[in-house]
Amino acid sequence: MTVRIGIDVGGTNTDAVLLDDANTILASVKRPTTLDIETGVVDALNAVLVGHDPASVTLAMLGTTQCTNAIVERRGLRRVAVLRIGAPATTAIEPLADWPEDLRDVVLADSRVVGGGHHYDGREIAPLDVAAVRRAGRDWGGAVDAVAISSVFSPANPDHERAAAELLREMLDLPITVSHEIGSIGLLERENAAVMNAALTGVAQRATNGFVQALTAAGVSAATYLSQNDGTLMSLSQAAEYPVLTVASGPTNSLRGGALLSGRSDAIVIDVGGTTADLGALVAGFPRESGIAVDVGGVVTNFRMPDLVSVALGGGTIVRGGQGGAAVRLGPDSVGYEITRRALCFGGDTLTLTDVAVARGLRLHDRETTTPQVTPELAESVSAATTELMAVALDRMRTTADPVTVIAVGGGSFLVPEDLPGALEVLRPPHHEVANAVGAAIAEVSGEVDRIFRAEGRSRESLIEEAQTEARDRAVQSGAIPSSVRDVDLEEIQLAYLPGDAVRIRARAAGRLDSTRTAAPATQAAVSG
Repeated sequence: MTVRIGIDVGGTNTDAVLLDDANTILASVKRPTTLDIETGVVDALNAVLVGHDPASVTLAMLGTTQCTNAIVERRGLRRVAVLRIGAPATTAIEPLADWPEDLRDVVLADSRVVGGGHHYDGREIAPLDVAAVRRAGRDWGGAVDAVAISSVFSPANPDHERAAAELLREMLDLPITVSHEIGSIGLLERENAAVMNAALTGVAQRATNGFVQALTAAGVSAATYLSQNDGTLMSLSQAAEYPVLTVASGPTNSLRGGALLSGRSDAIVIDVGGTTADLGALVAGFPRESGIAVDVGGVVTNFRMPDLVSVALGGGTIVRGGQGGAAVRLGPDSVGYEITRRALCFGGDTLTLTDVAVARGLRLHDRETTTPQVTPELAESVSAATTELMAVALDRMRTTADPVTVIAVGGGSFLVPEDLPGALEVLRPPHHEVANAVGAAIAEVSGEVDRIFRAEGRSRESLIEEAQTEARDRAVQSGAIPSSVRDVDLEEIQLAYLPGDAVRIRARAAGRLDSTRTAAPATQAAVSG
């Protein structure tokens, strides 16, 4: 029997599951996340493999918050040089003009705006200023860590981005991100996404190499993948090249895991960890994508992201007030992965939401606890405040006034009340506490197309078929079993403000991973640069 491992590294816990070919969960564990990440992953791997032969593991999938944390904490990011193609039309707003000052100071090494670019229909505005690109390359040698290239309407015609990247690769041995491979229409948002991706390449390198080392330390030699924020997989080499696509992969894994564990394909999933509660919508078993530009760490971007609502509410959330008539205040800070040291029920000195739940009768099956001294009045006030925050977040996720099915997952899912306003029912399926790791383990391979088509002389059906065929082909190229590939998302937007009957089509297809075409074993998959 062959098995696969799913691992999700959260801010508080590192979860691991072992699944067979029929998606039966053979083992699952939760271990505290460690400061160096790798130690916690090794601990989780060793625990989940007890009684199982490491040699039987053929696939290993990882979901991680490292890239998200690096952006939020402004830590470990590379210094990026930005090349924008589109002068003189795009010089009014400088690259990264809308970034938070502290993040821009950390990331931006230099920026240049050079001649070139294309119209919406792919026609060239002006030739690429090759001499300016070469001057930039000479100036950047030894002075920057990575390069991001953006060009006007590059999703319609990426030729200038590709040509500039080829010129710079001849001059610089650095990671280079081209924006048409990351974002969609909208120059500034797409440029932001490309710069963020370039800044994260060092973080991705460390994360992927650490994952490989952890697997090796546990005796696992398996094809290795990282989960993306659309619920599908990418190889370690892809993750090193497109790390920004792993942002929000944790909540996405929980959505996919919740769908499998509950047997429901359309619902709202509430994933409660130690620090936050993340709410997302399942549509046909996949996360609903955000239809607007997404703010990541204070930066507006337009790469694909799940539609999520996050609340500072988790098992480690610190409780204040509630005594002597003072109002209860929940968080927003949390004890995080230090919960087993700081929470009252574990002998600490900080009152958390877990303490209140234990005082009301909650039993933590994987931990020994003592019952904290919490008055019934305080417990009731905390419960009411928690329910109100959850209900408000649920209302933000619902698209109609009708009650919806809610799937509660994560180690802190005990915070989701059975009588949550707006919920038709609240489900807690078996293994709900490790739904994120389950989601990583069952993730599929996808292919996506997002570009502008000129509809002149062509039928709507032929345009859609072209986009969907290209998406299916990309899924197969990424490692999906051809017979399993299916269309999972289609969006068609008429661009009335553009001449020539233009239409933007976004198509996505997904299929099961072809185990006969898997990536290199973990011991050979470490990436560099």
